[in-house]
Amino acid sequence: MEKEVIISAKHLKKVFGSGESEQVIYSDFDIDIYKGDFTVIMGASGAGKSTLMYSLSGMDTPNAGTIEFCGSTITGMTSDELAVFRRKNCGFVFQQIYLIDKMNLIDNVITAGSLTSKNKADIVERANSLFDMVNIPPATRKKLPSLISGGEAQRAGIVRAAINQPSAIFADEPTGALNSNNSDAVLDVFSKLNATGQSIIMVTHDKKSALRGNRVVYIKDGTIFGDCDLGTYSADDKNRTKKLEDFLKEMGW
Repeated sequence: MEKEVIISAKHLKKVFGSGESEQVIYSDFDIDIYKGDFTVIMGASGAGKSTLMYSLSGMDTPNAGTIEFCGSTITGMTSDELAVFRRKNCGFVFQQIYLIDKMNLIDNVITAGSLTSKNKADIVERANSLFDMVNIPPATRKKLPSLISGGEAQRAGIVRAAINQPSAIFADEPTGALNSNNSDAVLDVFSKLNATGQSIIMVTHDKKSALRGNRVVYIKDGTIFGDCDLGTYSADDKNRTKKLEDFLKEMGW
């Protein structure tokens, strides 16, 4: 069965600076993102991974080209139109965890949910269901971000990103500031979400994180240098690590 395309970018160009200081990040760049995929974007430092992710999500605007996202052309939208579009269609998880310090975890999530729905009972029910999924107990949900671990905060951040049932969750180095155990817990959450059909686009330089994706796109010199199909994630798949390592070696990583 042919996969459904949820994001289609054509002939993208992104440039920083001008004149002698001009830096072309990518030019005439094409990519399709498929519904239900866990797409991982990799590449050397400075390859434009995060810039691409921000363009695809409408957080940044390319200098040229078009992006179709769930049937809407987001290139050309005003900043206000983009804000409304992102609110309905995008969830974001960053390396830095942007929870509101003076709100407990459940209120952080409810506040995000209220941006697209006025049914508070429904928001609370979905929030608690997601908190259950990420293994954050009811007592911890009532704590302020400063009173929990970094791993718990990042998992709460994923709940906030997923509360509005977005078309896609965008994650930029989500385990970059976490230790190994907390990284594993966060990656388990992404795998669980993806198993429910949630589309995920994740930028990472970490091989362990990349193993969770079913598709790894390698960016080099402003283009897709390689595209690897890892298939559905399974922790017991011994060949998965070798396949990714061989692919990354071929990419010169």
